[in-house]
Amino acid sequence: MERKTPLYETHLKYGAKMFDFGGFIMPVQYKAGIKAEHMAVRQACGLFDVSHYGEVIISGPKALEAINMLLTNDYTSLKVGSARYGMLCNDKGGIKDDMITFRLAEDKYMITVNSETQITDVEWMKSHSFGAEVTDISAEVGSVSLQGPLAEKVIGKVTDAEGIPAKYYTFKQNSDIKGIKCMISRTGYTGEKGFEIYTSADEIANLWEIIMEAGKEEGILPIGLGAKDTLRLEAGMPLYGNDLNEEINPLEADLGFAVKLNKPDFIGKKAMEEKGAPYKRVGFTVKGRGIVREDEDLYVGDEKVGFTTSGTYCAYLKQPLAMGYVRKEYTAPGTVLEADVRGRRVEIEVAQLPFYKRAD
Repeated sequence: MERKTPLYETHLKYGAKMFDFGGFIMPVQYKAGIKAEHMAVRQACGLFDVSHYGEVIISGPKALEAINMLLTNDYTSLKVGSARYGMLCNDKGGIKDDMITFRLAEDKYMITVNSETQITDVEWMKSHSFGAEVTDISAEVGSVSLQGPLAEKVIGKVTDAEGIPAKYYTFKQNSDIKGIKCMISRTGYTGEKGFEIYTSADEIANLWEIIMEAGKEEGILPIGLGAKDTLRLEAGMPLYGNDLNEEINPLEADLGFAVKLNKPDFIGKKAMEEKGAPYKRVGFTVKGRGIVREDEDLYVGDEKVGFTTSGTYCAYLKQPLAMGYVRKEYTAPGTVLEADVRGRRVEIEVAQLPFYKRAD
């Protein structure tokens, strides 16, 4: 069954072209188009609907123990008011989802989950609760993401300085945006400075309008999932369902920074240690003619050595880019491979991720 976020009518008002994504009817682009939206986020700021993401509360005296068993990172040192990235894995070490965990209180955490995995994530967490309470609050929450170099200027117009988190991966729980109570985190999925803002589903449409009005002078644009995808690819960020899935472990996905194998245990740890990373996620620049997209086989001569998982033209860097998995002996930057694009070989070159990194 197709679902709508609380901002569905707002998207129609702003002239969005809608499509199905993860079971939700979401905007792929607005009137300005994907390229203009992409450039707005790189040069000014843009506002995204991220209400299709789910939110799960893990609480109780066993909450920390549960979090550390469920997720790959170590949350023991995570302070109230801070967030940390990690992955939910299956028993074989494959990635069920990637997510951000916010510590709301000593024994209370909020985890954001992807829309297409929300139901299975919650079922998994409830069946592996380790004595903690697991509560899905997704239907009660609406959220938007304000991203770009001018995002801080815009957020400063609508809330007091004490309501704005100062550091990356920190958040303020009791912020006030023009009378709307919300949580503001300094997080995002674009490679730019920015914020993700959570409030009640009933208030999110009002919040959207407040931010859009405040950002007019800065050139704010509403941003659809088309530009969201090109922005995250430029920033070298993996997308669940494309670059991450239950057959790939976090070490192969080059996300080892969020895996703490020195923890006593977590689901998938043993299998991950045994398998290691025979393949690794890397970036590619396209040297030949055309665009290399997902699910293209990669070759050295007649030998298949990997496959692509994401690929498109990226407007800011003005070139086609891709990501994928190759055998570890072919992961050095500068390594030349060939992608089989509908029977035609296209030359690509392994590149250091991220492709784009902001200057400050």
